[in-house]
Amino acid sequence: MLEIVISSRDRLRLEHLVLDLNGTVALDGTLLPGVRERVARLRPTLTVHLVSADTHGTLAAVAEDLGVTPSRLEPGDEGEQKAALVERLGADRVVALGNGANDARMLERAALGIAVLGPEGLALSCLQAADVLAPDITAALDLLLFPRRLVATLRR
Repeated sequence: MLEIVISSRDRLRLEHLVLDLNGTVALDGTLLPGVRERVARLRPTLTVHLVSADTHGTLAAVAEDLGVTPSRLEPGDEGEQKAALVERLGADRVVALGNGANDARMLERAALGIAVLGPEGLALSCLQAADVLAPDITAALDLLLFPRRLVATLRR
């Protein structure tokens, strides 16, 4: 569990990390540099879930490479499926990272939503649903590895 205390906000007790695959941790189905090492450092603290509609057919291989749980979405309303996963895990214990329009509801429902500006861009709806914007995936994961950075960003 990752516990983060932010003044003027409820204490976060995070148990799950939900990662969008394409556009967030991977580009064209290939894992982005620096992700593997950071996820390995987070796995003892958070149960990591990799979620995707599997556009490039690499979900299972990337999840295995990361040593995390894959969640393949069915075609149609992927955004609601991602949000439902967050709810099943216990939204108040989830941190979610994403970049696409279909990630917005997931970020909005999670206790902590981090929008990632990556090589595929960032959907405005995802940005508006997030608590924090990170300039790339490594910076987003570093926020969880060094949670005082989140405290500095989110305190009022």
